[in-house]
Amino acid sequence: MSEQREPNYAAWGISGILAICLLATGGMVGCPHYTVYRQRLAGAALLAHAQSAKEVAVAEARAKMESSKLLAEAEVERAKGVAKANEIIGASLKDNEAYLRYLWIIDVAGAGTDKTVVYIPTEANIPILEAGRFLKK
Repeated sequence: MSEQREPNYAAWGISGILAICLLATGGMVGCPHYTVYRQRLAGAALLAHAQSAKEVAVAEARAKMESSKLLAEAEVERAKGVAKANEIIGASLKDNEAYLRYLWIIDVAGAGTDKTVVYIPTEANIPILEAGRFLKK
């Protein structure tokens, strides 16, 4: 028959305590290495974020530069149109004093309020006066 041996609890206890001590020692040794590793990863993440922010800022600056160039070109085209329109209007108004006087009258009469007095010269260049108009009691 086989003989049954009684388990050695003392050996198991000592082995467990040694294993716990080895794990704790390994953790103490590995902890500084993990801290360095974690800081390296955090630094890499910050660097990637800074590079991304820089790329965004450069892209925005390029977009503003292109936009300002296009706006300047549009302004030049608008100015060319205004110059051409002024040239056409100037040519049509040349030696046309009656039309210019008509435009002046329309402009002054249309822009005024009821307190504006407009003196329109007659054929003899004598204005019609309404001096007593505002003396209403």
